[in-house]
Amino acid sequence: MLSLADRWIVEFDRALRTLSGVAHPSRPSPATGEDLAELLPEERSKSGALMRVDHSGEVCAQALYSGQALTARDPARREALLQAAREEGDHLAWTRDRLRELGAHQSFLNPLWYAGSFTLGAVAGLAGDRWSLGFVVETERQVEAHLDQHLGALPANDGRSRVILEQMRRDEIQHARQAIAHGAANLPKPIATAMRVTSKVMTGSAYWV
Repeated sequence: MLSLADRWIVEFDRALRTLSGVAHPSRPSPATGEDLAELLPEERSKSGALMRVDHSGEVCAQALYSGQALTARDPARREALLQAAREEGDHLAWTRDRLRELGAHQSFLNPLWYAGSFTLGAVAGLAGDRWSLGFVVETERQVEAHLDQHLGALPANDGRSRVILEQMRRDEIQHARQAIAHGAANLPKPIATAMRVTSKVMTGSAYWV
């Protein structure tokens, strides 16, 4: 078992790795083997903007899960959060690599999103494990809906981005199911609404910046 100081050091290292773009996936990208289609300039720009939003979402997910795991009280629930974070780390690397293929940049606001999400996750963890897991369920449901929108907005021939988002969607659904199985509480509607508003601010900003 790590001491609290050691866990803070681990989280600081995780933040640096997340924001510097050096995370390594544990699973190969779903885009491996998918043809690299020629995209028109406007299609490439569209895909890059959408993937930048998705990458920022994964930065937030890393921070949220890290904050929750840091303050989780039950070891089994902490491990479930860390396992979800590792899978979200795959998403982070996949979207980062796709951004590079598209010649698009990561959001310049990622450090801000990371700090805010980590703080939210830590506060949720302090509120109790059931409430913390409720944040996971609500977050993953919102991400699922968000990915559905992006899958509909992608250029039709951008198969590499599409298969990445499809696998991410399957993983997010599984994370929500696991959180429910571990005893997630239903969040009050005002909190869920506030989360949706915050998400819209992040996605709207990351699309352009």
